[in-house]
Amino acid sequence: MPTAYTWTPVIIVHAALAVGALLLGAALLKGRKGHRAHRIGGWLWVISMASVAGVSFAIYRPAGYSWIHGLSVFTLVTLVLGVSAARAHRVKQHRLTMISIYLGALVITGLFTLLPNRLIGHALWALFV
Repeated sequence: MPTAYTWTPVIIVHAALAVGALLLGAALLKGRKGHRAHRIGGWLWVISMASVAGVSFAIYRPAGYSWIHGLSVFTLVTLVLGVSAARAHRVKQHRLTMISIYLGALVITGLFTLLPNRLIGHALWALFV
């Protein structure tokens, strides 16, 4: 395992924010839409996702940033588009944008962290070996 991947405070904060966003996002997707609790939860989710993406820029290998940082930029831009759609009452566009961010930036990217050569994946697989 590369020495660049160690449990630093930045990585712990990044992982904790991502898990929180994953759980909150699931609750928002399952729950009733359009009411005050959804709006408050939605803002908390947007802040969480922006924080996950922002903190990711403090995580890099000695050679520099990886392709995943491009996803962080894309996530930040897409969050703005999703919030703008909600504020303009373009519900279908808002729903599609937010579900896409949830699946792409959290679920799919999260699954990549479970690969054995990644920090969290390495820690997880080490439990079974």
